[in-house]
Amino acid sequence: MQLALQHADVSRLARRLASRVPVDASPAAESRLAAVSAVLRVVDGAPELLFIKRAELERDPWSGHMAFPGGRLEPGDASLEVTAVRETQEELALDLTQGRMLGRLDDLAPHNRSLPPIIIRPFVAIVEPDVMFMPSEEVAATFWVPLARLQHESSRARYEVEMNGIRASFPAFRVEQHIVWGLTERIVRQLLALVSP
Repeated sequence: MQLALQHADVSRLARRLASRVPVDASPAAESRLAAVSAVLRVVDGAPELLFIKRAELERDPWSGHMAFPGGRLEPGDASLEVTAVRETQEELALDLTQGRMLGRLDDLAPHNRSLPPIIIRPFVAIVEPDVMFMPSEEVAATFWVPLARLQHESSRARYEVEMNGIRASFPAFRVEQHIVWGLTERIVRQLLALVSP
């Protein structure tokens, strides 16, 4: 993993994650806890970020959305970092213990009150460039996206959606023909802020 960390953006990100104190949310009594993994690799000298497109499932409030692998804290999980690693293994057969956990970002909660009350803790990991994985039935597609593309103004977009009968507009990123918005967009923004010089 040392070779990958020699890339300026990844090295800067690792240093900043190690030196900052992430913001912990104060969950309401009914809030569930969850964790996601923002997974990086370096290919041909360029860092890339892994996105998944969630499968269309009735029971999933984020059905069909662009996301990061992750899920809810289970009783057997010793920590939310363990949750992030376990969920990434379950959804992608990707073992983050073979890579390196760089740190975590600030906790997030949905702004939309119609979504389940949940606190999400994002973790940032880096894996080997040739890593292989096998998506489960929960994952419709996977995308490696260069950080440089996400940093470019042309990737920025607005996402219009009707929520509870009200039309709302949210900041978003374009990833191929898909739109990254909501919690995932907020995680990407945190990550890019730490990568920027």
